[in-house]
Amino acid sequence: MVRVASVRPLENSQLAVQFSDGTEGIISIQDRLWGPVFEPLRDPAIFAQAFVDDFGAVAWPNGADLAPDALHRTLCNASPTVQQTH
Repeated sequence: MVRVASVRPLENSQLAVQFSDGTEGIISIQDRLWGPVFEPLRDPAIFAQAFVDDFGAVAWPNGADLAPDALHRTLCNASPTVQQTH
């Protein structure tokens, strides 16, 4: 199973992610920032606290998280700039 190896929060609700299989790219999660868990991430200071949890998911201290397999599919299906390092 692919996991997020690293994440770097960017402006405009974007994440620079690198996966355990070498895939990397930038994902916008602007359209996912609704509901009680994700709405707080609209605050740039909270969004900037993104980290990779023990399960290889992108997570935030408030309990919000994004499944690594869904992020990987989104990145591979939507971006012509996806890079594979292997």
